[in-house]
Amino acid sequence: MKESIIVDTKNKKNTISRDIYGHFSEHLGHCIYGGFWVGKDSNIPNIHGYNKAVVQAFKELDIPNLRWPGGLFADEYHWKDGIGPKENRKRMVNTNWGGVTEDNSFGTHEFFGLCDELGCKPYICGNVGSGTVQEMDEWIEYMTFSGESPMSKLRAANGRKEPWKLDYFGVGNENWGGGGNMRPEFYADQYRRYQTFVRQYGENKIFKIAGGANVDDYNWTKVLMENAHWLMDGLSLHYYTYEYRWEEKKSATGFTKEGWYRIMRNAFRMDELIRRHSEIMDKYDPAKRVAMVVDEWGNWFAPKEGTNPGFLEQDNSVCDALVAGITLNIFNNHSDRVHVANLAQAVNVLQSPVLTQGDKIVLTPTWHVLHQYKGHQGATLLGTSAAYSYCGVNDVPDYNASLRGVSAKEDVIVPGLSVSASEKDADSKSGAKKQYLVTVANVDAETSKEIEISFAHLEGAIKSATATVVTGEKMDTINSFENGDAVTEKSLSVKIIDKQTVSINLGAYSVAAITVLA
Repeated sequence: MKESIIVDTKNKKNTISRDIYGHFSEHLGHCIYGGFWVGKDSNIPNIHGYNKAVVQAFKELDIPNLRWPGGLFADEYHWKDGIGPKENRKRMVNTNWGGVTEDNSFGTHEFFGLCDELGCKPYICGNVGSGTVQEMDEWIEYMTFSGESPMSKLRAANGRKEPWKLDYFGVGNENWGGGGNMRPEFYADQYRRYQTFVRQYGENKIFKIAGGANVDDYNWTKVLMENAHWLMDGLSLHYYTYEYRWEEKKSATGFTKEGWYRIMRNAFRMDELIRRHSEIMDKYDPAKRVAMVVDEWGNWFAPKEGTNPGFLEQDNSVCDALVAGITLNIFNNHSDRVHVANLAQAVNVLQSPVLTQGDKIVLTPTWHVLHQYKGHQGATLLGTSAAYSYCGVNDVPDYNASLRGVSAKEDVIVPGLSVSASEKDADSKSGAKKQYLVTVANVDAETSKEIEISFAHLEGAIKSATATVVTGEKMDTINSFENGDAVTEKSLSVKIIDKQTVSINLGAYSVAAITVLA
């Protein structure tokens, strides 16, 4: 079946923020301990205590920012417990994630050191749920004040004379739920109060992010924008993709074709959520000064069998690759409002790009899609249109109806393709003026597609075209420690049809990245 995509090279939109391709590291399971952090005395090859192979894997993705320490953990985290000599640091119970002991050996200094190794911006989430205004005020002073003060002297005593540059700061996390079970009116007032003390010392401009809505709580967005939009630089949104919306979470593998399309439908729902929250934000901020910050997104499946259920370990399959491709295309296409996003989470938790086991690491299918898409970072978004068929399943049980005691059927139909495109100046050595990147996800679980991609209003002619594909033998094929390269980024044949058109044949459940020089 032939599908077509038109990339309008004259319809130049906004710049795609690099920070859309950010990551999230919480004190949860083995994300920090045994993931990023192994300690300086570990037998695992490390750089100042950071797992060397993990650092290299994220550097290869050009990771722009990293969010820490949570998540739910952020609103029970007291930063002074994580500074000073390791042997003197307070031990606590991680009540949200597994009830394990947190020894605070990874704290503020270790996090900024990790960001230095990764070459990325730090994004810190502060404690509103159980923390005080004074505590947040002093943490900002500790991190960013260069003059003489109690907190800068304490920082120096702990080995760091110069302040750090702090790019992003979230004022609380999920304060509608585990971060305090607050009403939006109450949190809006709390945000106004707490953000006052996120002071801008010297030239360090902190981007302040208010805790935003859970999924489709549009009233939360309305109340926050109405009462505090002029005091924020960003407003967060959290959305996870499940197989069923209201059901207990299913396994990351072994799903049926029906399950596949339910997951894909829920992935495409990100577009609706961004559009509807943006419409509310536009009423108060028509210039789109306030960024939408989707700082938790990704697949959330049932914990892997035999693991601590509080550690949220799950397999990462071709399904995750497709959800990543769809979601990132949506972010790109809404990058006039979406400026920051963070995949949950970076290592060993939920939809991780990297898995570790001792000194071994696995690059998951999600990692390979992120590698395909990294060329969009900082590029100019181009307008696209696509003619494609829909795919899915018909007349299947409606689980949400059955929860209400009603017997019903539904159709689960989704777009067959997901697309975004961007342009950058080409490397002068190539002899071309522009480099175009088109990323395409074929969502169809059964049918390959012959796709023609036309570059409308192209100045000159296509000089060269290359492509890669991420897919697997089955739609739930995983990369494991036994078979780490079952799903990788492989070369895909691309044909130049004429001066402005190329074509590819894209198999079922596949993600492609096509690079064109012209």
